[in-house]
Amino acid sequence: MEKNKAKAVLEAILFTMGDSVEIDRLAAVIEEDKDTTKNLLDEMAEEYRSEERGIAITILDNAVQLCTKSELYEYLIKIAKTPKKFVLTDTLLETLSIIAYKQPITRLEIEKVRGVSCDHAVNRLLEFELITEVGRLDAPGRPLLFGTTEQFLRSFGVKSIEELPELSAVQIEEFKQQAESEVEMQLDI
Repeated sequence: MEKNKAKAVLEAILFTMGDSVEIDRLAAVIEEDKDTTKNLLDEMAEEYRSEERGIAITILDNAVQLCTKSELYEYLIKIAKTPKKFVLTDTLLETLSIIAYKQPITRLEIEKVRGVSCDHAVNRLLEFELITEVGRLDAPGRPLLFGTTEQFLRSFGVKSIEELPELSAVQIEEFKQQAESEVEMQLDI
């Protein structure tokens, strides 16, 4: 394997693995012996140092790992402490509204209100920690029940579910129309 290609392969593996990888395994992948592979890794480590890059190669006993340079940790902390931003699409907001107003509620009940599958929306809301599993319905199959979280309350600036505004008949009709248009779009696909 050509030298630059071998380095690119090593870098890709180390970046993707995120953990230490044995030099023997790396050598096998690039089809070189251990000493040649170690020399390539040493060259890469020197290139990262001389080019003032944000990453470094840490060589342990018989393994190597791609790491952030320790002098840059303060910048990582700044970004890691930044609160997660998430975008709530109309579909997610509609699903979240249904859960908030009808909790505890099952996926099937959400789908009955929306008229379309809600798997993706529920999974995203769980990922955003706006809803959580609150138990199981005492019915055949024991389906999961969902409800809102403290994160939901903080995000929407309410202290309890009772503080949510009441839905008007117009808003309910708009939800129905949006769900119907989603069904039509799914049927057209």
